Amino acid sequence: MGRPRTPRGRARVTRERLAEAFPGGADQLCALRHDSPFQLLTATILSAQCTDVRVNLVTPALFAAYPDPAALAGADPRRVEELIRTTGFFRSKARSLIGMATAVEDRFGGEVPRELADLITIPGVGRKTGNVVRSVAYGLPGLPVDTHVLRLSGRLGLIDDLAPAARADPVKVEHALNALVPPPERGVFSLRLILHGRATCTARAPACGRCGLADFFPSAHQ
Repeated sequence: MGRPRTPRGRARVTRERLAEAFPGGADQLCALRHDSPFQLLTATILSAQCTDVRVNLVTPALFAAYPDPAALAGADPRRVEELIRTTGFFRSKARSLIGMATAVEDRFGGEVPRELADLITIPGVGRKTGNVVRSVAYGLPGLPVDTHVLRLSGRLGLIDDLAPAARADPVKVEHALNALVPPPERGVFSLRLILHGRATCTARAPACGRCGLADFFPSAHQ
C-alpha cells in the first residue's frame, strides 16, 4: 500500500490499524473504572495530573462514601480530601468534586448531562472531561484531547493543515480531528491514540521499530 499523503488519508489508515491493535468500544477501552456517568465524571476529574491506576485505587472508597451527586454535594471537604489525597492536588480536586456534585444535583436534577455545552458549565469540567463522559458513558460523539492525542496527532501528520502555533491548542486540534473522524468513532479513536501513545509512541523514546504505523508515519521517515 502506498503511503497516504494527506491528513485525511493518514487518519483513515490510523483508525483502521489502531482498531485492530486495540479492539473494543470506548466503554471497554476506558481505563477508569466506573458504573455510572457520575462515577466516570468523578474519576475523570481525579485523573488530572494523576495515573488511571492511582485513580482506580482511590475511587472504590470514595464511591462507597458518596454513591451519588446528592451525597457528594453535602460532603465534608476534609473527608473528601482525605479519601483522594494520593491523587495529588487533593484540595482543589475536592472543591471541584463537591462543586461538580452540587451543580449536577441542583441544576441537572442529579443526572450528569449529555450535552457538552452543559457539561463544561460544571465546576472542574472542561472540554476534555466533557468529551470523555459523552463518548464513554453515553456513546455520543466526543473526542477528548490530552497530551498523548496532541503528540500523536502532530507526529502522524493529522494536523498539518493547522498553523504551527495552533497544533498545541487542544480545542483547535479537537476540531481538526473531528473533521477527519466520523462522529461515532471519535471517542474510541482518542482512546486508541492514548493507548498507542502509552505503549509505543511515547514522548521521549518512541518505539518506532515495533510501531504498526511507522510505514507511513511522517516523522519516522525524516
